[in-house]
Amino acid sequence: MLDEQLRHTIQQMPKAELHIHIEGSLEPELIFALAQRNGVTLAYPSVEMLREAYAFSDLQSFLDIYYAGASVLLTEQDFYDMTASYLARAAADNVRHAEIFFDPQTHTARGVPFATVIDGIWRACQDAPISAALIMCFLRHLSEEEALVTLEESLPHRDKFIGVGLDSSEVGHPPEKFARVFERARQLGLRLVAHAGEEGPPAYIESALDVLKVERIDHGVRCLESPALVERLVRERMALTVCPLSNIKLRVFDVMGSHNLRTLLDKGLAATVNSDDPAYFGGYMNDNFIAAFEALPLDASHARQLARNSFEAAFVDPEKKRAFLAEVDAFFANTD
Repeated sequence: MLDEQLRHTIQQMPKAELHIHIEGSLEPELIFALAQRNGVTLAYPSVEMLREAYAFSDLQSFLDIYYAGASVLLTEQDFYDMTASYLARAAADNVRHAEIFFDPQTHTARGVPFATVIDGIWRACQDAPISAALIMCFLRHLSEEEALVTLEESLPHRDKFIGVGLDSSEVGHPPEKFARVFERARQLGLRLVAHAGEEGPPAYIESALDVLKVERIDHGVRCLESPALVERLVRERMALTVCPLSNIKLRVFDVMGSHNLRTLLDKGLAATVNSDDPAYFGGYMNDNFIAAFEALPLDASHARQLARNSFEAAFVDPEKKRAFLAEVDAFFANTD
């Protein structure tokens, strides 16, 4: 059982979320409301039956229902409502800054215009109670040619997103498959991140660094299988956006007590805690922190480190970063 003081500290401390798929924040209640609004027929007759379907054996079984849920998103207002709902939840968890992934290919493949997708999400970020920025992700189970088309399609909206990422099915789709599109994005001045080392091997993390030249690794928990890679990640201060509840739900670890978050921190890795797809995996930011801290030997010093790591790894300007870090330090000075 988590000490009440530590629980309060975790809940109240300022934090950044760097690994959140906005389509993965779509709660069953909102899916049904949007389906009704748009005349979309769902395969599940009730909110309860849809929620019961959120039992996954692996990444692919999750992705199947994730894409089905996204089918209700058709108008700019739909994307706005989904994003506004997430941002309100994040603010309630004392998230000060969020870097939000979105998957345009999931929607353009259904005939939804790119502008509809990004305009709705971006407008909600402008109205948000917290700082928020967008990272456009390419679906790695699709071809690099399709990713390049999506990147070109995004250019008229270049002012609305800060970077690109790589998500969806990891195994069998190594980062180097997307070398050209990431090089093009880098030339455009976009920030670069990629999912690697969740279900895929440590070699995927290495190629994300060497070939894609990413600035942050999403997940990265399998890095511990390679001591040389761990040394490199520590030396380069390469942040890992770890998602504890997601890792349990998708069987990366069997139980939270066997999660390697504490080990990552002990080895000096710049680990952060994030919610990934909170509607599907059982919780938003504070839920992830509490689940990890209940199961692992983590204390207030780890909470402070995780909070600091999240802001240090954020793609914000130096002045804003200093202000966020000062807020963390002031918060913990008052809780000592």
